[in-house]
This record gives sequence, C-alpha cells and structure tokens, in this order.
Amino acid sequence: MLNELSIKNFAIIDDLKISFPPGFSVLTGETGTGKSIIMEAVNLLLGSRASADLVRSGCENAELEAFFDIDEQSKTAVLMEEQGMDASDGLILRRVISSSGKSRVFINSRQSTIDLLKQLTRDLAGISSQHAHQGLLQEENHLEILDEFAETTGLKNEIRSIYTLILPLKKKIRELKNTLDQKRKEQDLILFQIDEIRDAAILPHEDEDLEKKRQALLNATKTFETVNRSIHEIHDREGSVIEKLSFIKNELEKAGAAADENLKTIAEKLSGTLYDLEDMTEELRHASSFIDLDPASLEITDQRRDLISKLKRKYGGSLEALFQTYEDMQQQLIMTSDIEKEIDACEKEVRTFTQDIGVKAKELSGLRKTAGETLSRLAGDELNTLEMGKAKFDVSFFSLGAKDEEDIATTHGEKIGPDGMDKVVFLLSPNPGEPLKPLAKIASGGELSRIVLALKAVLSRTKSLETLIFDEVDAGIGGATSEKVGLKLKQLSESHQVICITHLAQIAKYAAHQFRIYKEVIDGRTFTVIVPLERESERIEELARMIGGSTITPATLSHAKELLEQASA
Repeated sequence: MLNELSIKNFAIIDDLKISFPPGFSVLTGETGTGKSIIMEAVNLLLGSRASADLVRSGCENAELEAFFDIDEQSKTAVLMEEQGMDASDGLILRRVISSSGKSRVFINSRQSTIDLLKQLTRDLAGISSQHAHQGLLQEENHLEILDEFAETTGLKNEIRSIYTLILPLKKKIRELKNTLDQKRKEQDLILFQIDEIRDAAILPHEDEDLEKKRQALLNATKTFETVNRSIHEIHDREGSVIEKLSFIKNELEKAGAAADENLKTIAEKLSGTLYDLEDMTEELRHASSFIDLDPASLEITDQRRDLISKLKRKYGGSLEALFQTYEDMQQQLIMTSDIEKEIDACEKEVRTFTQDIGVKAKELSGLRKTAGETLSRLAGDELNTLEMGKAKFDVSFFSLGAKDEEDIATTHGEKIGPDGMDKVVFLLSPNPGEPLKPLAKIASGGELSRIVLALKAVLSRTKSLETLIFDEVDAGIGGATSEKVGLKLKQLSESHQVICITHLAQIAKYAAHQFRIYKEVIDGRTFTVIVPLERESERIEELARMIGGSTITPATLSHAKELLEQASA
C-alpha cells in the first residue's frame, strides 16, 4: 500500500507531501493545479523514464520519494528478501532527477537501478491513465493483459526462454550452411588439385635427383666411351696395363727367387694390384652396362622435370610448399565434414527445442482461451454495472501460419513467436445489432474509460496489486454512468487501496478520503498545494465547487451535502 508520497522541485510543485490511508481516496481540484503531475511522479517512482524538463525551473534537482507498506507474503517481499532487504520495514523508493537529465534511483537508502525498481514495483501498484487508455487500444498489449489475467506469465516466460535458445541456433545453422556451400563450391577444385598432386607421386627431393639424372643422361655417351676405353686400356687390348704388370710381376718373382727376397715381396704387392685391377675392370663393365644411352630416357626425364616444375610453380614454388599445400587441402576436406556434423548436431537441438516449445505453446494457448472466455464473461458483468449492459466484450484469438523453414512452428504449422502461437484482439460491440470490432475502431472516450475500469476490476481479482491508481477515469462520462463508476471504485477499495483523480462530484462522493489540490502564486512563483479534507463541511464545499464551479450557492452546497449522504447511505 502507498503510505506516503513526497515531491520536491518537480514541475510546478515546490514541496509536497501526501499521506494516503487505506481504502478509496480522491484527488480533486481545478484543471492545471498539478493533479496529473502527482501521477507522473508516481509513474517515475514505479520506473518510467525521467526527463530533465520535469525539474522545476531554477532548481538543480527534482526529488521524488514514496513509502510503501509491504505485505510480507507478497512477491515484492520475496524479491526484497533476495536483495537483502527486510520487507517488514517497508519499502522506500527515491528518485533524484538532475536538470542535466541524469537520474538516480535509491531503494531503502541504497543506490540502485531502474531494472530493480521496476521488478520491485511490478506487483506493487498500477496506474490507469489516459495513456493507459490509449495502450488498451493497441492490440500488441492485449496478449499481455490476458496473460496477466490467466496467470500464464510463467509459462510464457518458459516459451520465451526456449525461443531465445532456438534463434541463435538457427542463425548458426544458416551461417554454417553458407560456409558449407562455399566449401562445397571449392571442394571440386580442391579434389582436383589433391588428385593432381597425388597422381604425380612426387618423392622428397625428387627435383634434385632428376636434375642429377638429366646431367648424367646428357653425358651418357661420353661416359660410356670413357668407361669402355678404360676397360680396354686396363684389360682388353694387347699390351694392356694388366698384361704389362703381369709381365713385371713374373720377372720380379724370378729375380727374387734367385737373388733377392725384397724383389719377391714387391712381386707379391704387384700381384695384389693385379687383383684390384681385375676387380676395377669388373666394376667398370658393370657400370657400363647401366649407362642409359636411350634418347627416350632424356625425354622422359625432361617431361618428369617439367611436370614437377609446373606443380611447384602452381603450389608454392618448392616441393616443401607443394607438400604443405597438399596437407592443407586435405584438412579443408576434413573441415567440410566437420561442418556437416556440426550442422546435424545443431539441427537435432533445434528439433528438440521446437518440439518442446510446440507442446508448451499449445498448452499456453489452451489456458489462454479458457481464460479468454472467463475474461469476456466477467468483463461483460462489470460493463453491465457501468451502464454498458447491452455491450458485448470478446477476446478473439488467431494464429499465423509458418511461411518458411526459418519460422518456428507447431506440428500443425502455427507460427510460434517469443510469446507463443497466439495473437489476441479485444473486441467490443457497444450496442445490440452492431458487429464486434476492435476497440480502436469503435470505443469513444467514455466507453474506453469504462472498459479500462471494467478490466481493472476483473484483473484485480487475480493480480496481487495492492494499490490501484486512476487518473482521469471520468473522461467522457457523466450523469448516471459516473455514479456507477464511483460505486465500482468504492467496491474495488474494499480489497485494494484505490487512489483516483476526478473532476466529477458523483465519483468523489464515494471516496473515504478526499484531497483538494490548488495553486498559489507567492512572490511571482506558482506553488501547488494539497490539503486533506478531513471535516465533512470541507468535503461538502469542495463537492459544491465541483458541481457549480467558482460560484457556490446554497443550492449547490445542499446538493453536495445530499450527494455525500447518498454515498454513505
């Protein structure tokens, strides 16, 4: 419950403090005295956006503060406990708005954030204003209102959580598929290049070995002639080296045997030399047999050299670079396979999440439709008490079909968004015989005020709001209708604290507490003043002013007194 409100240096308000009791309170006064500014202050304390324009002219800061008594069983109390605050001490909300536009938030004297402020006040108080009326005309708000009534916000949040998991997965799949498409476009070329290198079957250092072989082939004839001439000179011709050395050996052996042992030793050494020459001759014959004199061999070698040179130029300039390119291309093929596996894994996750979100979306839709029927009936009952008994209110449902594979959908093809599969529109037929149409197309100001009040009355049965605030709830109505609205507000005050700004005495008379707001000009500055009307005579006088304007006659005073007596009867 809103216990106390303090406003300093805010618009035309210099320094204002109001204590609100339980039950039904009204704020009355002439237009422009600052009543709606008070509501704006409350809005800011509930988390709405601040503006430097709201700071009173000539002041550095505007300061707003509210004290709420907190039900220890409420959601607000639970959240306070989570934040290390004692709900039994109440909740003090304070906002300081500087003339530079900066805004600071304090919760129970600790500097805090707008987000926490909004969380704490979400179920604490609700304001119904002309802005809220316009919000009711916006169809995007209807689903939230229905979920509030159906108490399905928790299930909707579960769907939203799954939805936020699916979206990045779908984005990742798109990106992976784009990458895979690119890889597949490159894959044919990569496979061709891999085959080209593999088919060449190049060995390490083969380019160097081929160069040596080519040089050998270029010199093959000369080498063959040299080898065979050597064989001829050493062994084959008459008077060869071996023949001459054999003769010398034999002569030395004979001389040594006859006269000198040393000559015999030399002969033995020559014998070893002859054996070596025989071995050399065999090696030369062997080498000669392997000398390639075929002209085609050089051509084949040059072709092989050309192939390897071409591949070296194409793939990096050296055999080392060519081999590395080959390894890199094989890795790219492996990466393509890995991307395919990753896509499969992501798509499997998406299928699991889509199945889960589809089940929950169907469940949520069923709960909403049941709640929609109840809301239509209860809103109709409330409209009946507000002089709109012939009106028909209906909650209309529809869903969109999934159009492409990127859409998240149920098994029956209904598109699922972050709020589920349902689209909701509030329809109204104000008079018998008229078709149901969206509120924006048919609701007049007076009808809209009553629809808002009717919905507030219905929603207050399920929502834990302790404080309901109505700004300009009397827009577009009068006479018997205003009586009904006043009585409805009084009924709401039996289970909620109700605070209402009104210009109609027929509504104000039902309040348990009345505050008069007026302006004073002191030393050329305008000040807003609020006065609780605690005596019956003060209330009668204010009601008379609301009935008759600035001229109060005995007749208007008598009428005001009669209104007050009727309300308390």
